[in-house]
Amino acid sequence: MPRIVLIEPRPPNLHIFSQFYSPRLGCFILGALMRERGWEAEVVIEELEAIDFAATSRADLVGISTITSTAPRAYAIADRLRALGTKVIMGGPHVTFLTDEALGHADFVIRGEGERALAAFAEAWEQGRGLQDVPNLSYWQDGAVRHNPMQASIDDLDAIPLPDLGLSRAFSRMSAGKVVIPVQTSRGCPFACSFCSVTGMFGRKYRFRSTASVMAELQRYDPRRHFIFFYDDNFTADAGRAKELLRAMIAAGLKFQWSAQVRADVTRDPELVRLMKQAGCQIVFIGFESVNPQSLKAMKKGQTVAEIARAVKVLRRRRIRIHGMFVFGFDEDDWRTVRRTVRFAKRARLTSSQFMILTPLPGSEFYGTVCAQQRIRFHDWNLYDAHHVVFEPTRLAPLDLQRAQIYCHRKFYSLATSLRRLINFKWVDLAIAHYARRLNRRWLKNNRTYLTVLSLLRPKRKFQHVSVDYREEANLDPAS
Repeated sequence: MPRIVLIEPRPPNLHIFSQFYSPRLGCFILGALMRERGWEAEVVIEELEAIDFAATSRADLVGISTITSTAPRAYAIADRLRALGTKVIMGGPHVTFLTDEALGHADFVIRGEGERALAAFAEAWEQGRGLQDVPNLSYWQDGAVRHNPMQASIDDLDAIPLPDLGLSRAFSRMSAGKVVIPVQTSRGCPFACSFCSVTGMFGRKYRFRSTASVMAELQRYDPRRHFIFFYDDNFTADAGRAKELLRAMIAAGLKFQWSAQVRADVTRDPELVRLMKQAGCQIVFIGFESVNPQSLKAMKKGQTVAEIARAVKVLRRRRIRIHGMFVFGFDEDDWRTVRRTVRFAKRARLTSSQFMILTPLPGSEFYGTVCAQQRIRFHDWNLYDAHHVVFEPTRLAPLDLQRAQIYCHRKFYSLATSLRRLINFKWVDLAIAHYARRLNRRWLKNNRTYLTVLSLLRPKRKFQHVSVDYREEANLDPAS
């Protein structure tokens, strides 16, 4: 029986979910697919367990999945395994867009969606045939790199095996409290946000699993032990389809508590929000991105500031908690934007907020723009985690952009805010704030050298300084 080991490299830095691990699904889906083909499959999540290189090197094939921030670690793992004589195949967003870079460390690279490509690769491997007919595959042949044609995205998502989380021994051992279980019900996104690489990876066409397929997966889990996280980029992208699934969950008496990523436009449909709450929705993750109308327009977000404020009011009325995500660093952003954003987040009484730094991820429109303008200052992929400034903004110095993120986290998770949450008996919000403050302190300690380098960085170009009246009140009040 041939054996494959699939590895998810550990992230290089602290992140907001460092203590609330939820795995990416790619390795678990591909592992289930290979097991159905008769292969022995194992998934290693390096964030949960160390890689046994001696045992792993004895596998017939090792697959490594990587996003941009984990690329250096992925390459280091691949180099070590290849030195031991192991064949390595890589996949994921980063290597999809920077394939030639990845082939400096791997024998093979699968670009884009991996299920059909890996199945075709395994068949060629088993039969000893050439690889010229394997879609999406890039590889070395006679000392040169060959890129096979890309195949259309998979329309029938029900044909993809359900992820087998039991393939990771470390994840199977997690038992403290409720375990977060990711469930993906769709792929693709029709929006074209300039900073996002999802469209390049999964296409602009929404594709959905059937309600029956999703329900069959949910039935595998225990509401007493498992908290469901719907892994979709936009769980409510199709309101009719989302309602059908929610009604099925309610009719089946599933008692899961769950969360999902949605857009602010979810509140255009009151019935949808009502069904979400009735089906067990506890918290939604919303990419508000900005309260600067010019920034929203420039990033092609397709939403307005008024829609953001309305979404907060409607969701709070339904007692659905909100994790708001904001991004700084667009050409239209200045200190006025920063202060208005954190003021909005506090007035909205969001359960938690994540203030991120605009990052030029390969595959995004923004990456192409700043590369062409020679505005990238750091090329270390370890820093491409939305918590480090790696390019030169227009209206803020790089150090000021970094300070903006630090400032917002301190203001939002201040002791005064925690005291108000304590007085109002908001225990979940209070615990999150305590965790966030501790995480921020650790981040500052771990990044002293980086901050010093950033302070010494001299701008390559003149940036626009903007005088700001810090007493100015934002023209937003989601609590009204």
